[in-house]
Amino acid sequence: MSRSTHPWHALLLAVLLLLAQAASAAGAPAGPLVGARWLLENREREGVLVLDASPPPMYAASHIPGAVSASFMAYGVEDPPPAQMQALFQGWGVSAGRKVVIYDQGDPMWAARLFFDLYRHGFPLADLYLLDGGLQQWQAAGGAVTKEATPAPPRGDFRVAAVREQERVRLPEVFVASGAPDRAALVEALDPAWHYGETAFFGRGGHIPNAIMLPAKDLHNADRTFKSPDEMRRMLAHLGVRPDRPVYTYCGGGVAAAVPWFALKFLLGYPDVRLYVGSALEWVRDDRGLPVWTWSAPQRLRDTAWVGTWGGRTMRMYGVSRMGVVDVRAPEAFAFGHVPFAANVPAAVFREHFASPEKLAAILAQAGVSATQEVVVDSGAGLDRDSALAALLLERLGVARVSVFRDSHEKAVKAGIALATEADAKKSPARPAAPWAAGARPDPVIADAAGGKGDAPRVFVAAGATMPARVPEGKVVHLPYADLVDAGGAPKPAKDLWKALAKAGVPRYAELVAFADDPGEAAVAWFALRLMGFPDVKVLAP
Repeated sequence: MSRSTHPWHALLLAVLLLLAQAASAAGAPAGPLVGARWLLENREREGVLVLDASPPPMYAASHIPGAVSASFMAYGVEDPPPAQMQALFQGWGVSAGRKVVIYDQGDPMWAARLFFDLYRHGFPLADLYLLDGGLQQWQAAGGAVTKEATPAPPRGDFRVAAVREQERVRLPEVFVASGAPDRAALVEALDPAWHYGETAFFGRGGHIPNAIMLPAKDLHNADRTFKSPDEMRRMLAHLGVRPDRPVYTYCGGGVAAAVPWFALKFLLGYPDVRLYVGSALEWVRDDRGLPVWTWSAPQRLRDTAWVGTWGGRTMRMYGVSRMGVVDVRAPEAFAFGHVPFAANVPAAVFREHFASPEKLAAILAQAGVSATQEVVVDSGAGLDRDSALAALLLERLGVARVSVFRDSHEKAVKAGIALATEADAKKSPARPAAPWAAGARPDPVIADAAGGKGDAPRVFVAAGATMPARVPEGKVVHLPYADLVDAGGAPKPAKDLWKALAKAGVPRYAELVAFADDPGEAAVAWFALRLMGFPDVKVLAP
């Protein structure tokens, strides 16, 4: 019998494994996230302090026996000085060399925020833990609960010697990050109702410009444990939150933001993650009246004031205008009256050359359209099938920036824009052809419903009034394009668009492919989804 299969050898290995498991149970877990089983086996060991971070009413209703109530409500969002925080920590029994396990009972944000505050005030990471799944997992593992308040613990001796200021970010840095989304990611941990403006808790609904919505609950499983690192990495990659750039997390008052701060920093190893303690509360009450957005990409729409100013005669005369207008109406409608300096490329031309982008580019260049400037698409009816399709194909051709004129010509005239006519065009010099210097960007149009899939699951979005005759294989949701715009052709408010998307079952962490019998209808859905900040949206070629 070989030595490796000797029964005494197998018994020895089993004994060593049991000893290792016992040592692991008695010692500290690897990393700051601890499971309920470990806490069950170690809660009563000397040197383990359990802090319940839930609001006092929740603590009073049910908590782990021996847990000390350490609510965020004791200090709130005003960020007290270190001496006051030290007194609170000591009153909760926090001492040097003592292991601290934090949990909560409802929303995991409370425990994460207390973890942040202890860590920022210098408590050693090696002795600081978050209970994965909180009270729910404690009970699922067989742990008892009680309503009896824990007697005040002996006063702790932890002293705040130095504050880790690098863990928080302040308003000036957030302001810069908001204007430079290619350099830093501003992650909002609130739900869609807040992000899209339905909830206006501070009097102004919406989010900090260019913030990426990542609700804290999205990082958790149904049982409130954190999702696997691989799953969270896929989600973040889909949203464009990269580990090689700074990440600033925020929410309403700096509490929910602690969840992505903890997950990205300690579970995923992102090197530069900071929490904006002031969060939306500080942003909206700033005396400068800092902006908030409801749509995630409102710059995709241009109104009369924008077009009249930046596309007007004065800006063109001084050479500072960096935009052009493409009017996609029929030539006779264009001749009757159009936005000054617009080029007429009818929607029929875009439809005819859907499958021949090179020919379309040549036509646009001949019409004087520059790919290096912003191109505003004007259909005279806001966001409709013609303007959306033109926007889609212009983006496909690599135009620097593409937007849609959201106002009607009637509204533009009332606002003071004098429409040009065919007679005006004859008096003006001919528009010179523009060299077509397109930029490189991913193609938003796919020809094969089954090919070219990325890491995210692919979901098809049927955008017609009825389901098309030919439906691709795979998951399909129905989102009629007419549900996305109002009677005047303007996209519906962001809060209403979100309700329409949620009702249709459009997932956020997926590659979305809009399709319809009419590609213009699919393009409206594509445009609306991009307006709402969905990062990976395409159109299936007819």
